[in-house]
Amino acid sequence: MRIKPLLHDRLVARAVLASVVAAWAVLLAFDAILDFANQLDALGTGSYNLGHAVLYIVLTIPRRAYELFPTAALIGSLLGLGGLAATSELTALRSAGISRLRISLGALAGLGLATLLMMADAETLGPSGEQAAEAIQISAKTGDLMVGKGGAIWARDGNTFVNAVGGAKRLRGGGPERVDLLDVRIFDFDADGALLAFTHARKAEYSDHRWSLADVDRTQFADGAVTRSTASIGDWQTGLRPQTVLAGVQPPRYQSTRQLRSNIAYMRRNAVDAGVYENAFWARKVYPLNVLAMCLAAMPFAFGQLRSGGFGKRLFTGILCGMAFFVLQRFAQNLATVYRLPLWGAHIGPPLVVLLLSGWYFRKRV
Repeated sequence: MRIKPLLHDRLVARAVLASVVAAWAVLLAFDAILDFANQLDALGTGSYNLGHAVLYIVLTIPRRAYELFPTAALIGSLLGLGGLAATSELTALRSAGISRLRISLGALAGLGLATLLMMADAETLGPSGEQAAEAIQISAKTGDLMVGKGGAIWARDGNTFVNAVGGAKRLRGGGPERVDLLDVRIFDFDADGALLAFTHARKAEYSDHRWSLADVDRTQFADGAVTRSTASIGDWQTGLRPQTVLAGVQPPRYQSTRQLRSNIAYMRRNAVDAGVYENAFWARKVYPLNVLAMCLAAMPFAFGQLRSGGFGKRLFTGILCGMAFFVLQRFAQNLATVYRLPLWGAHIGPPLVVLLLSGWYFRKRV
């Protein structure tokens, strides 16, 4: 009896997708519980309470789901195919003349749908949930810092209020941390709430334990007169701590593609290194390719069950193979960053190499 192609594709896809969802749920629960335990240590900081901690975890679940999906896909695909092998269903499919590649493509069908959902999540629920979670956490812990829509930062230092479109943190040669705030507006008020001065700067930089402003335009109001002054660079005397500001800087990997593209363009226009944002941008772009490469690289270990036992050992080996791919990709990214090589090549290169090796394997092992 000839097996219809769509029938065996659905069989494999359902088995793999069910295992992926189970692995995904375990990883997500474990990650959320660990972070919740960390949040409990922060209870009592400002007005931060248990309700804030629970809400923070709930709002960050979409982002966690996106980050954990590649690992869940790797483990789930191995478990799903291993389950079919344990019940001899893979043996039946192979006996019917269905190749390993065709079985693997059936497994990837369900993963492809889940990957598309995660890509949509990374552009909608993930960034908005992360932003809302950070805003709740920061505003509860300190009344001097708020995160506005689009990642804008509002901070307070006594009677001075500071607004920045966004910010970034960097390490210079392994030295002290450097903080950049972009498109900064500083409002100085007196004790009665009257505006004393307004300062606009293209950038505020914290380096070598001091703040400095670049391209400063300052307007002062005193005795019924308005005085304006400009400077290319100037010191900023403020008690604003860089640690406080960093709490309001949303990491690039938590931003949507549109936000990343906008921040990269803004930083390039203002001569600010956008490397960390470009890395996050290309990681988002090649996300589906990474999932495909990791799963195809690990699937051959599931077919070993057709000939011999010890699937647990093969599962472990498959996971190590996925980890090796992750290390290879991270090495390529670091190499490109250090030697100023194209970042897109560092992100696309490793999965393409893995896909070529997987294609060679499946062509050899029909």
